[in-house]
Amino acid sequence: MKRVVVTGLGAVTPVGNDVETFWNNVTSGVCGIGPITRFDTTDYKVKIAAEVKEFDPLLYMDKSEARKEDLFSQYAVAATSQAMEDSGLCASDDEREGNIDSERLGVYIGSGTGGMTTFLTESDKLHNSGPRRISPFFIPMMIGNMATGNVAIRFHAQGPTLPVVTACATSTNAIGEAFRAIKHGYADAIIAGGTEATIVTLAVAGFTNCMALTQRNDPASASIPFDKRRDGFVMGEGAAILVLEEYEHAVARGAKIYAELVGYGNTCDAHHMTAPHPEGKCAARAIRQAMEEANAWDVEGQAIYLNAHGTSTPLNDKGETKAIKTALGEEKAYQIHVSSTKSMTGHMLGAAGAVEALATVLALKNGVVPPTIGYEEPDPECDLDITPNVKVEAELELGLSTSLGFGGHNGCLAFRRI
Repeated sequence: MKRVVVTGLGAVTPVGNDVETFWNNVTSGVCGIGPITRFDTTDYKVKIAAEVKEFDPLLYMDKSEARKEDLFSQYAVAATSQAMEDSGLCASDDEREGNIDSERLGVYIGSGTGGMTTFLTESDKLHNSGPRRISPFFIPMMIGNMATGNVAIRFHAQGPTLPVVTACATSTNAIGEAFRAIKHGYADAIIAGGTEATIVTLAVAGFTNCMALTQRNDPASASIPFDKRRDGFVMGEGAAILVLEEYEHAVARGAKIYAELVGYGNTCDAHHMTAPHPEGKCAARAIRQAMEEANAWDVEGQAIYLNAHGTSTPLNDKGETKAIKTALGEEKAYQIHVSSTKSMTGHMLGAAGAVEALATVLALKNGVVPPTIGYEEPDPECDLDITPNVKVEAELELGLSTSLGFGGHNGCLAFRRI
């Protein structure tokens, strides 16, 4: 079995369009939530979201390319460009000699919804102007695998390529499956993560009507994971990418290593379309799977950080608290550091797991636990140490990142400081 390490990071988020800005803001408790600017919300109960601000796709592609890519794909290309530059990896092709065989470089980038902006734009054209006005690029801009495809084209990645779709667990599963592909020898490196651009009329209305979103339109008290007042999540958007690389390959080329990915769990509640299992039993099993693969089951004495799914919904946060206690045992569950960065980024849906994995890696590397901001009223059913409002410095050894998605999907990644 091969060892797998993280050698590159990239991020486009509601609190920063690069990794350094993102990390400085999430450790400082900066909230990325504000009024929706993408459309008129007069008739909407929900009027806030965590939008990406001042994103310029032309920093990463020319105008002709940008016109042929939906925003979710643009975010993915931007975050991958950052991560690949950070990693120093370059695939060999017909024009250049790189430091990785193109056939040994893969792409696993997931999206929960794909090109929702394109779908709505072209639907309006059909309704208003008829079928002849539909763009010939409609399908390749809209389909959910195209972020993976466009990144593979851009970086000449001809190895294992797999977009994953498991709702809010999408990019945790993408990173986990990429980890397995490298561990079992199918690739030397994989560009892994998630992307989402779903702050559009139809999606906001749909999530509102299925009672998932908070209707408290105050950015300071809207996304408040584990707080007793919580009543729904805030939609976010963006992309996050981790370059995963086989350890010996990384060492041989003198790569910078952020952390080692040492475990992955993947289970399903098989319980309900949108509600998590109230006891969190299968989520707990995903955490245990990740820890067992990491050989971290003896948790006594380990300084652990767990970046929780922490959506700020009544059912998720209560069930996830139970899952953590079940997985670790109550005594240890009360000792670990927990936080939800969704309090600042909102819920980035298919990109959430990746941006939270990235935060977990940086927490390990820098010895800093990001806070859960907006926390005021304790909930006795969510009584773990959720790092309220202010970051905490700690010499962390193990980092866990959990994701729970519609359909009952549960994923957990385990990282170790290296």
